Amino acid sequence: MIIRTLGEIARIVSGTVVNGSPSIVVKGVSKDTRTIEQGNLYVPIIGMRFDGHSFAGEAFRLGASASFWQRDHEGAPEGVPLVLVDDALEALQQLAAAYRQQLPVKIVGVTGSNGKTTTKDMISSVLSVKYRVHKTEGNLNTDIGLPLTILQMDEQTEYAVLEMGMRGFGEIELLTKIARPDAAVITMIGEAHLERLGSREGIARAKLEILSGLREDGLFVYNGDEPLLEQFLPNTAKPAGMRTIRFGWQDGNDLVPEQARVETGGTRFLVKSEPGIELNIPIPGRHNVLNALAAMAIGKHFGLSAEEIASGLHAVRSSGMRIELEKAPSGLTIINDAYNASPSSTRAAIQLLAELEGYRNKIAILGDMLELGEREAEYHRQIGKLLQPEKIGYLFAYGPLSKHTAEAAAETYPPGRVFWFADKEQLAAAAANVAGPQDAVLVKGSRGMSLEEVVDRLKRHSR
Repeated sequence: MIIRTLGEIARIVSGTVVNGSPSIVVKGVSKDTRTIEQGNLYVPIIGMRFDGHSFAGEAFRLGASASFWQRDHEGAPEGVPLVLVDDALEALQQLAAAYRQQLPVKIVGVTGSNGKTTTKDMISSVLSVKYRVHKTEGNLNTDIGLPLTILQMDEQTEYAVLEMGMRGFGEIELLTKIARPDAAVITMIGEAHLERLGSREGIARAKLEILSGLREDGLFVYNGDEPLLEQFLPNTAKPAGMRTIRFGWQDGNDLVPEQARVETGGTRFLVKSEPGIELNIPIPGRHNVLNALAAMAIGKHFGLSAEEIASGLHAVRSSGMRIELEKAPSGLTIINDAYNASPSSTRAAIQLLAELEGYRNKIAILGDMLELGEREAEYHRQIGKLLQPEKIGYLFAYGPLSKHTAEAAAETYPPGRVFWFADKEQLAAAAANVAGPQDAVLVKGSRGMSLEEVVDRLKRHSR
């Protein structure tokens, strides 16, 4: 974590120290009184429904050694060290950018409509075979989370893998200019956040903003199967000397997989340019083969051998609720992919479920996919049409938008195999009555649908 004096921090953020000595040492940063540790600098973030300044007194009571305080706010706590700043969030970002510049760490930035968290985990696992690595934890991939992740690094960190999320234009540009990555990855272009970006073309342009902070001679790793990236890349601002590695299923990419085999416990595949090396990732799904190729590209660029990369990929552990295989006490296999959903990630999850073998019944539980804009009903109908009764026996759909999914699926499914619910508890109870010990259930939906509650019900009550 960052360890600096209050005076050093004040100089970085153009702040003024009051009520304390500039020689006070700050150890780490927190924006949340629930995570305050002794010696932390407290950052009072202002949100839609809260103002962190209201909790500054509690932060000091819990061990904070100092706090930012915006100059436009009255009622500053007395007798405690403060750094007066114009904007607390901007000060946090300035501090993170400066700390990053002070360290010799190599940084990999990862973005994409889907797969960025899994790819981040894979890259981290690969680099950890040889180096001391820090990575984004949880959902700390925003204008607040990324600076906090950087400031959590200790000074011995050799590599950091930073996830960069966004909902609109300009957000990736801000993050990449804070992180100044040595390598940048775009996993794919999907349909997430169409409500704000308008089209897949808009999403591609927004994701390519990651190049605006890439260092000179940096590496750009991207999905070569995505024509929009090829279309917009020539006219995108990029650093001098930028190198590229393209991965994808199509010949002509630099890294192309072959002989991919999806199993319950993972996925095995070969890479055409690496004869004799079989890669085995403990995460099922053909889409995760491409995520692994992105990690391979980063590993090769930073000096790892094919054998070291294979070892790192075999050891990867994905973040929770992303293709997370769980076994209920009854024996039921649950594929918990409930962290989030978009049309592209839902298609990939359905393909995974369809490819799995050795189960009596395969059941899809699908919730609404949110933030899809004016075509949201059409996207949900497309998912319903994608489902095939000979490969996936049952569909349980939840939410107003998923009613379109159920209606489209019912056109090809026999009666009694497609169900739609407006009530989550009723859906969970009905699915638990159908799912048995020899079955596999996929649970997939946007974060706002909280389908992990269905996963919990299935684990407790499946027959």
